[in-house]
Amino acid sequence: MNHDSYEDAYLRNILASSHTVALVGASLRDDRPSHWVMGFLLGKGYRVFPVNPLIAGHEIHGRKVLPSLAAIPVAIDLVDVFRSSDAFGAVVDEVLALQPRPRAIWGQLGVRDDKAAARAEKAGIDVVMNRALVAEYPLVYEAQHRAVASL
Repeated sequence: MNHDSYEDAYLRNILASSHTVALVGASLRDDRPSHWVMGFLLGKGYRVFPVNPLIAGHEIHGRKVLPSLAAIPVAIDLVDVFRSSDAFGAVVDEVLALQPRPRAIWGQLGVRDDKAAARAEKAGIDVVMNRALVAEYPLVYEAQHRAVASL
């Protein structure tokens, strides 16, 4: 897949069909994007599991921080990555070891590794990179309200 641009329908489908999100690179600091994006997702009704081995056991927005994706006790729909591009491949490796596997991996702004993305896509996982998930959320809102307006 070409990761230079994405169709709105592709992004909308990932966001609308995801209910359980692993937020990798979660931060206790409320001035960090991962912190407030987690609050945003929780406010929109997503079930969010913060992941960061350096602060495992602490709480963010009332949710216990876990040390790894494997420590999440339920199936994950979406892995939202707030790590550097050079760490993206390791996150993909961790995702590929999960059973069941998440439906999608989302690399936040500045996070891109095309080789790692190709590995995930070969395994049937949708990948978005270098995009702010919160900025794309209006696609879900629009789709939900368009469906209600047509009733």
